[in-house]
Amino acid sequence: MNLTGGVLRARYRDSWERPALIKDGEVYAVTSELFPTGNLFARGHRIRLDIASSNFPRFDVNPNTSAPPGPRPGVRIARNVVHIGPATPSHVVLPFVRPLITPRGNS
Repeated sequence: MNLTGGVLRARYRDSWERPALIKDGEVYAVTSELFPTGNLFARGHRIRLDIASSNFPRFDVNPNTSAPPGPRPGVRIARNVVHIGPATPSHVVLPFVRPLITPRGNS
């Protein structure tokens, strides 16, 4: 079950005012903020992170052609890579909020 989502075109990773295209083979730091949500993760629950180049029709089509946003002919297949390791540490931040009330049966 998807709990929330977020969207960011890589060209706007540093600035909305000064978009910068990415280059094949280069590694970039990208921060994508998710839409606010809440969920109780019980013991044994797991999370999954999905990364995609497009989520149409929820968000505008990304043709991956480096053309400015808007209708354009043609598309390119994007290859998304999440780098992990000491040189390229990736992470997910999940804020923790203590419950306001104690669930029944627990003290």
